[in-house]
Amino acid sequence: MHDAADGAEPPRPALRRGRRLGVDVGDARIGVASCDPDGILATPVETVPGRDVPAALRRLAQITAEYEPIEVVIGLPRSLNGTEGPAAAKVRAFAQGVAKIISPVPVRLVDERMTTVTATQGLRASGVRSKKGRSVVDQAAAVIILQSALEAERLSGKAPGESIQSSV
Repeated sequence: MHDAADGAEPPRPALRRGRRLGVDVGDARIGVASCDPDGILATPVETVPGRDVPAALRRLAQITAEYEPIEVVIGLPRSLNGTEGPAAAKVRAFAQGVAKIISPVPVRLVDERMTTVTATQGLRASGVRSKKGRSVVDQAAAVIILQSALEAERLSGKAPGESIQSSV
């Protein structure tokens, strides 16, 4: 039997097994990322054009069918003090549309404060610049959203964020 005094780490809560999709919703573009079934590594999938919402929802449904995730996590933009503004209301409405079109796959909203800033800084540091980098930034932000959701679940042992119920 190990205890904290002997330096052994306490057992970590189990992460549910299964692939997940992470989604960063923007006005012009929607970044999509996926992780492996063990939730170890999130990787970019694609950038979906976001201006035509019905077309974006159809593409996300196709990606969901292709990847067969156990859930889709969508970043919810909150202000730094945690309040929700117009951007969050748009994402909530979009998440409802996603939940409806991909049902019965669960959709969850997770806090995404600073993900685009973090993604942009990381990509700049690795030499990605200009307009060409924008679609990559959206995918990188989706990776960060997914990685943080996986880490939150690892730490708490519970599904991350807030469940969106589809009104089907």
